[in-house]
Amino acid sequence: MPAPAVRHRDDMSFTPDVIVVGAGLAGLVATHELAQAGKRVLVLDQENRKNLGGQAFWSLGGLFFVDSPEQRRTGIKDSAELATQDWLGSAGFDRLDDEDVWGRRWAEAYVAWAAGGKRDYLRALGHRVMPMVGWAERGDGSATGHGNSVPRFHITWGTGPRLVETFADPVLKAETGGLVQFAFRHQVDELLTEDGAVVGVRGSVLAPDDSDRGVKSSRDVVSEFEHRAAAVVVTSGGIGHNHALMRANWPTERIGPAPEHLISGVPAHVDGRMLEISERAGGRIVNRDRLWAYTEGITNWDPIWPDHGIRILPGPSSMWFDANGRRLSGMSGVPGADTNGAMKQILATGHDYSWFVLTQSIIEKEFALSGSEQNPDITGRDIRVLLKSRLAKGAPGPVERFKEHGVDFVVASSLDDLVTGMNEIARGPELDPTILERQIVARDREFDNAFTKDVQVMAIHNARRSRMDKIVRVAKPHRILDPTHGPLIAVRLNVLSRKTLGGLQTNLDSQVIGADGTPVPGLYAAGEVAGFGGGGVHGYNALEGTFLGGCIFSGRAAGLALARD
Repeated sequence: MPAPAVRHRDDMSFTPDVIVVGAGLAGLVATHELAQAGKRVLVLDQENRKNLGGQAFWSLGGLFFVDSPEQRRTGIKDSAELATQDWLGSAGFDRLDDEDVWGRRWAEAYVAWAAGGKRDYLRALGHRVMPMVGWAERGDGSATGHGNSVPRFHITWGTGPRLVETFADPVLKAETGGLVQFAFRHQVDELLTEDGAVVGVRGSVLAPDDSDRGVKSSRDVVSEFEHRAAAVVVTSGGIGHNHALMRANWPTERIGPAPEHLISGVPAHVDGRMLEISERAGGRIVNRDRLWAYTEGITNWDPIWPDHGIRILPGPSSMWFDANGRRLSGMSGVPGADTNGAMKQILATGHDYSWFVLTQSIIEKEFALSGSEQNPDITGRDIRVLLKSRLAKGAPGPVERFKEHGVDFVVASSLDDLVTGMNEIARGPELDPTILERQIVARDREFDNAFTKDVQVMAIHNARRSRMDKIVRVAKPHRILDPTHGPLIAVRLNVLSRKTLGGLQTNLDSQVIGADGTPVPGLYAAGEVAGFGGGGVHGYNALEGTFLGGCIFSGRAAGLALARD
């Protein structure tokens, strides 16, 4: 999405009804709802206008829908009851008398919306999804535990930039009409309070910086500002690039030691600073120990922001080994099945990385990369380019470029040569090719029959029962060491920071809850800073395709509530 022309309208004559802190997706949704109701909105953001839409712009645009037409057309039977079972089983809410009380209510409301009005709401704004439905977080192997029982991951046609446009377009129109004013390069340092109510913001005007979207920008202060309004909506995002804060909150007892080596799936401005600022104004932060970091991160060979990492969206066929060369076990050892389960196994070694071992046939069919910029055919909404890219022989261009240039990739014609290359880039123990070969051969034997006792092989066969997975997502089962499917490929997988699952506790109107359990007058929060609703709508695990939808649902709730007032 090209950046709109810059308009400087930071004059004091504009008197807002509501101030929105953060011009990401949740902030745009809240502003859209408020402007529709005729409210005047001042939107503040510490970045420049090129960053309108925030982290959502960089996303694949995945959305969680339940019993959608796309599911039904591909033979997927889904229901609100099944989705609720999956969500609650994944969330594992266990603080229901305190920190999870609102998170659970948000979860039930969100699943009902995903099965009801969500699709119509977005379609009315021109949003569309691709016809195939992805199957993310396939689960821990239990009907009542973590994971999606069926595919529910719907990719926006146009990925993150198009999803941002869905709300940015009407908001920019409202800006032209005088209802909305943006103040970019405005960093909020304090929420103003009077008699226990939030009545405005105070902060620093940062030096002009025309850096491209996502590039780390200057923090030089040139002046100060103060604005007042009847309500403030905080939509500033999470803590994903604040590695110190991530490590401080890392759930060591539940998942394992905090990783020493982290790469970042979000730009440098995702710093979490508004959490502490909101807490000082009376808001309550809950579930600080709930984070969502990915295990399949690879270092971006062409970075935009510092420590820039990309997540591999894997199919189920790559073999997964820890830093010692031991195969990950159970369903959490199946790529794309159980993020936190895999994280526990990886960190239990005392190291913070792991390995995929796969073939050229697998990388061509099963490797996708998360992010709008890594999927130019879908982002560009060009059906001819899409068909040429996805149906042509070989892996998609962005994947091949990572295989060629990425520091985490090793390609070889023999297992001995592959392990030699793996040892050259390992950050820990030296791998023994004999031990690796023994495990690979053992799994390869499981493909001789339609029956198997190997959990991963079961998962591969199960995935290929989905028509769309069989056609475009899951490779035909084959032996890793079959040279006709070569060359062999190894990928060093790093821990990738991404989302914050805890945050400011909010009620279903997105009002921030204070320490006494009642709403803080004048203070609202939406999106990741609110744990995507309630201070933790996902609980301990996420089902994927749920982050962007949480921004939309909670931003909409804030806008509708304030429009009523």
